[in-house]
This record gives sequence, structure tokens and C-alpha cells, in this order.
Amino acid sequence: MSTSTNHRTQARVRQEIESEREQLAGAVDHLRDEIREATDVKAKVRAKLPVVTAGALTAGFVIAGGIGATMRLIGRHREPKTKARFGRFSLIDRD
Repeated sequence: MSTSTNHRTQARVRQEIESEREQLAGAVDHLRDEIREATDVKAKVRAKLPVVTAGALTAGFVIAGGIGATMRLIGRHREPKTKARFGRFSLIDRD
């Protein structure tokens, strides 16, 4: 029983359709697995936990003004020590 000019039987067409369905189902399952892996943020963070932790600590330090406070502490100028004072004149130690 021919269906058209390409000389395929109805059973052959059904078999090809079923085969295509199975291939499509496999491709969809594969795509779902890839999407699940790509969107699994928890696993990605867990894999790079030391880097994420260091980044979070650095961001918190910067946001809290840590760099400016540290530089003020390190770079502040010390007042010279006064050894002796006589009126408006003074002897100072400049290290």
C-alpha cells in the first residue's frame, strides 16, 4: 500500500515517526540535564567556596571603609615631641 510518490509504506512512515520521537525525547532529556547543570548555582558556589569567601570578605572590607581607615592609620603624621618650651619658643625632637 503506497502513500505517495516516494514509495514508502504506511508502516515505514510510522516507524520513522516513532524513531524521530525517540531521538527527540533523548535530545530533550540531554538538554534538560545541561540546563540543570548550567543553572545549579549552589554547586558552582560550593566548588569555588574559597574564592567566593575571599571576595565577600574583600567586598565587606571595602564597603566598610577599611582601605581608607587602614591608610589613615598607617600614613598618619605623628606630632613631634616637645623637649622644652620657653614662651612661644620650643625645642622639638623630629626623629
